[in-house]
Amino acid sequence: MSEEKTPPPVQSTSEELIAVRREKLAKLKELGLDPYGAAFETTTTPGDLKANFQNDQTVKLGGRLLAIRDMGKSVFATLGDAHGRIQIYLNKKELSEADWAAYQLLDMGDWIGIDGQTFTTGKGEPSVNVQQLTVLSKSLRPMPDKWHGLSDRETKYRKRHLDLMSNQDSADLFIMRSKIVAEIRNFLHERGYLEVETPMLHDVAGGAAAKPFETHHNALSMDLTMRIAPELHLKRLLVGGLTKVFELNRNFRNEGISRRHNPEFTMLEAYQAFGDFEIMADLVEEMVCHLATKFFGTLQIEHKDENGEPIRTLDLSRPWKRTPYQTLIKQAAGDDWFNLSPDQRRAKAQSEFKLEIHDHLEDYEVTQQVFEKLVEEHTFDPCFVTHVDSKLIPLAKENPENPSVIDVYELIINGQEISPGYSELNDPDVQRRRLQEQSGGEAQEIDEDFVEALEHGMPPAGGIGIGIDRLIMLLTGAPTIRDVVLFPQLKRKD
Repeated sequence: MSEEKTPPPVQSTSEELIAVRREKLAKLKELGLDPYGAAFETTTTPGDLKANFQNDQTVKLGGRLLAIRDMGKSVFATLGDAHGRIQIYLNKKELSEADWAAYQLLDMGDWIGIDGQTFTTGKGEPSVNVQQLTVLSKSLRPMPDKWHGLSDRETKYRKRHLDLMSNQDSADLFIMRSKIVAEIRNFLHERGYLEVETPMLHDVAGGAAAKPFETHHNALSMDLTMRIAPELHLKRLLVGGLTKVFELNRNFRNEGISRRHNPEFTMLEAYQAFGDFEIMADLVEEMVCHLATKFFGTLQIEHKDENGEPIRTLDLSRPWKRTPYQTLIKQAAGDDWFNLSPDQRRAKAQSEFKLEIHDHLEDYEVTQQVFEKLVEEHTFDPCFVTHVDSKLIPLAKENPENPSVIDVYELIINGQEISPGYSELNDPDVQRRRLQEQSGGEAQEIDEDFVEALEHGMPPAGGIGIGIDRLIMLLTGAPTIRDVVLFPQLKRKD
């Protein structure tokens, strides 16, 4: 099917086009047709038909009219949805008068059902010869310009339906996301993990250091928060005897928005009794490489900027590097960094590394700022950063040989954290002390129910978290989280 070489001149405003479509809507009703149709049983989809095409098949298809080339008494058009499309052919002589009259009131963007016979055109294009037409939904607004698509990025995010109908790459990405999430479930199920669901409303925010969204339950007359992490509930399940559990969940954090942050996001958390952080690192490495190979056929992932220009190619080839936190800090900030006094570290971070160090930051937080700016942002191929400062993470076990660090990893790929993993702290007394230190000694901020559960005995365990949105960005090369979240949070338009 050929297309016009240049776009026609703009002749009508959007309001005029809508008025014309409303006139056609009225005429469809005058013909006794329901412009918003009823159930229409199909035998296949446009994409599946084209992928498995054979001539002389009798088919019933539903889809949106995506292109129309009208030659008077015959028409070539494209019928499709987000999963695929196929060419259809309509001929006045082969349709009933009612169906031809209905066709003449259709526009690009309308949904129709067709009954027809498959054939291949002289130019080799798989097609369907339409024998019967059913109007399923009249579109009152025009589709985005077919030559330029939906070019405004904000409109793309605010009106995802327009993005999906006009941008096949975007539709393919979200279909791929769904398949990747399904495969993550399969991967864990095959390894004996049980999928569970835990509450999204918490009376004590826990499991991460983040500002929660707050709400109020009227019937219970109590304040609640949207969960920032499911960790403390999942560990209760380990106490209860479920030895391998995972949850794919929505988390909510009342913090900043950026190309890597959305206030609600999808997280995988998984816990394995009798494991540790190294066993969980092996699991994550195997999972990510499995996903890359299965869906993209390669461990070399190309990343582009928002203009589509190549930035770099990430190499996910195994084995992934595993390096202690302090080693990376020394490589970036100098071998003497941990021999300096806290004041000297603060001064060096400000003067030499040009970091903005606020007065309220603790010494370990100054080192973490150095890590984030000098190490994390410049680490692109996978690196498990191990044994971080014990003050950074209150829910992990101290290293038995060096109690100043904890047995954890932070997986960094493409300049951002993709996954943390812990040897989980299961000593209830140490856990209570750590939570008190994190909360500044405020007892009311501690989840006492969680600590009490630990007192019943939680087996040694390894745990992981994986930000699914960031993982999809990593695997697809998407430049911003808004490209992989169907409906990202945006500021309300005035």
